[in-house]
Amino acid sequence: MAAITVRNLPDETHRALKHRAEQHGRSTEAEIREILEEAVRPKDRLKIGSELAAFGQQFGGLDLELERERAPTEPASFE
Repeated sequence: MAAITVRNLPDETHRALKHRAEQHGRSTEAEIREILEEAVRPKDRLKIGSELAAFGQQFGGLDLELERERAPTEPASFE
């Protein structure tokens, strides 16, 4: 897992992070991870698979009966 260092963080910001972490019952480091995660992967982000499924359901969905191929796959030849 990656690690980062944040230099020149103002003392006031560090105190606010510590306070926020205490309010949420987490360590400061865990709070920072949560903030970063929410910033780059918000919970309300568009999830294309879910959106496509919902779109299909509006039209009654699809009944696909696909038979899975049971035979072993031959390895690719690059010669």
